[in-house]
Amino acid sequence: MYKTTGEAGIPDTPEEAPRSIAKPLPPERFIDYRAEDPSQNHPVKDPGYNAEMRWRATTSSAEYLTPTENFFVRSHAPTPFIDAATWELKIEGPSLGKSLGLGYGDLLGLPSVSITKALECAGNGRVFFDENHGREAPGTPWRLGAVGVAEWTGVPLREILERANMKPSARDIMAGSLDGAGMRRPLPVEKALDDAIVAYGMNGEPLMPDHGFPARLIVPGWAAVASVKWLGRLFVSDERLFSPWNTEQYVLTGDGHDGSPVTRQVVKSALELAWNAEIPAGENTIRGRSWSPTASIARVECALDGEEWREAAIEAPNLPGAWATWSFSVNLSPGGHTLRVRATDTDGDTQPEEPPFNDLGYLYGGVVGFPIRAIHESPH
Repeated sequence: MYKTTGEAGIPDTPEEAPRSIAKPLPPERFIDYRAEDPSQNHPVKDPGYNAEMRWRATTSSAEYLTPTENFFVRSHAPTPFIDAATWELKIEGPSLGKSLGLGYGDLLGLPSVSITKALECAGNGRVFFDENHGREAPGTPWRLGAVGVAEWTGVPLREILERANMKPSARDIMAGSLDGAGMRRPLPVEKALDDAIVAYGMNGEPLMPDHGFPARLIVPGWAAVASVKWLGRLFVSDERLFSPWNTEQYVLTGDGHDGSPVTRQVVKSALELAWNAEIPAGENTIRGRSWSPTASIARVECALDGEEWREAAIEAPNLPGAWATWSFSVNLSPGGHTLRVRATDTDGDTQPEEPPFNDLGYLYGGVVGFPIRAIHESPH
């Protein structure tokens, strides 16, 4: 199942790939932040290694996993093309009994697990700090499509660290990427030993280049910056480790925040509709998805045009740390409407009306009012 070279549909060299992102980004499925998108009123705010999934492309409640071709892309540099035949993961540092070097075949030969979990950018929903609360934060103006749920296959990080005879004194593990940015971010040993994996598979296939081929970390429940792609090095230290990605970026500052790194995600909800969607007037079944970083979804409530909250019907599966699909019936008169949605997970965490602001616009989990326009159907 997991090959080392030449996957079908995956460019073998950068010359065969589009600029900075390898996979196709058809406009009906993605907001491509490499170019302005007038339909969404999104100005270009970054150089362009990012593409957001359009929720209207996720319309089948029977399709629980996000298809890899629809999965959002968030990178700090152009997608690298790495030859698995020469790739090596180096595991080293003063808190190990011995250093290791794992090739791709070595990694595939270790005991593996498959986990179904959400992966979500820390800035997902950033635009709502401005639109809902009038406080603009810099960075990519993600709406709610910088998230996806996949089945990730790989080796528990614990398994690798044990093979390197990790010492009890170990505190942090610096995961280093092979991309052009040299992206690196430390992970506390406690989280590494709990549920992190070194993944080489996504939805039953090898990782695509944009999603970290040959191998990446998956750190369940945490913002995706922790799930370092194109993994090349794990440095294990008995001291706290620092990089720009946990001191300057991906930290919570402003409005009483203390500058601590972004770690755990928050509960969110989205509709399986385009923003400002047009649908027929009359009786409609609205579908959406809600997700939690660690738990299942216990309750989803919807309110149309300021009316009282009513519960939506949650459908199975409803996996912890992934998402739940739900449906809500409404009778829409012609014209504009706003459907507000809030979810509560089995840990008791609920989406707030107004989440606390932070300078870089991370972890927006507030209630969102989704605009819908009901129209008369054209006569046949």
